[in-house]
Amino acid sequence: MKITFCIGLALALSVPTLSMAEASRQEVVAARGADVMPFSLKATTHVFTKTDQGGIQQVVAKDVKDAQQVRLTREHLQDIAGQFAKGDFSGPSHIHGNDMPGLNDLKQAKPGEINIQYTSIDGGGQVSYSTANPALVGALHKWFDAQLSDHGADAMEGHHDHAHMHEHH
Repeated sequence: MKITFCIGLALALSVPTLSMAEASRQEVVAARGADVMPFSLKATTHVFTKTDQGGIQQVVAKDVKDAQQVRLTREHLQDIAGQFAKGDFSGPSHIHGNDMPGLNDLKQAKPGEINIQYTSIDGGGQVSYSTANPALVGALHKWFDAQLSDHGADAMEGHHDHAHMHEHH
């Protein structure tokens, strides 16, 4: 009876520990993010939409009238699109760690193997990633999943039908 109680207690106590570990990782990621991202994570939402050819990463100010957050978001996304196109993923490595799922494969991609494009959208910006290489599509999807997990409440999964609805033409 005592053994059953101890096992049950140990199992019950281990469940919140997983949540605390996840919350702790999200706090670490948020703190490191401030080193790389000039905008406020709390004032923006990251949207990651997987597509058949890769994906679309959007960062939008929660208050689209917050001109400073919109400007900072757009500048940052333009910068990282240029860095990523050159194979420089040092920002995500710093924020999420070198063992971030998908990241090593993205770093190994040949120049031009992933088409990376920045676009301004209402309230922020987006970076589109596309490739004909199925392994890199998989790496992009893993990378998006890791960001969704690491950014917690500041990120959400998008749906392909809505990914282009805010684009400026």
